[in-house]
Amino acid sequence: MKQRRQKKLSRRLFEAILAGDAIGTKVLLRSGASPQRRDNDGSTPLYQAAVQGEAEVARLLLEAGASPDTESSGPGSEGTPLCAAACWGHTEAVQQLLGHGADPNLREDHGAGRSPLEWAENGPHPGTAAILRAAGAQPTVPLAP
Repeated sequence: MKQRRQKKLSRRLFEAILAGDAIGTKVLLRSGASPQRRDNDGSTPLYQAAVQGEAEVARLLLEAGASPDTESSGPGSEGTPLCAAACWGHTEAVQQLLGHGADPNLREDHGAGRSPLEWAENGPHPGTAAILRAAGAQPTVPLAP
């Protein structure tokens, strides 16, 4: 696919995701928009869907091949999709991500940051934390001083 067309489809995909437009997202993915292509800041489509709690849009992206554990980058959109959804207590998005293989123990910042469970517990989002624990998320053991 031509670079220019892919760039246009990607821009439109991000617009659909930000609008919570599942139908538009589906049409764009079927038209060839990449579920993995980052925006100019380095944010992934799945991260954007997760941080907004757009579970249906996240499902469509995952089914189209988006990796559930790919970290996003860029100002204000750094981290994994699962950490983003857990941070805001978006339980349906968390369930979609876990159902598509997201690692409940994967720490953001390439393993040096918080885990999804830490984000949920600090939210505080006890319902989201319970879902993560049921999926195998392990609490962090504090390091000895």
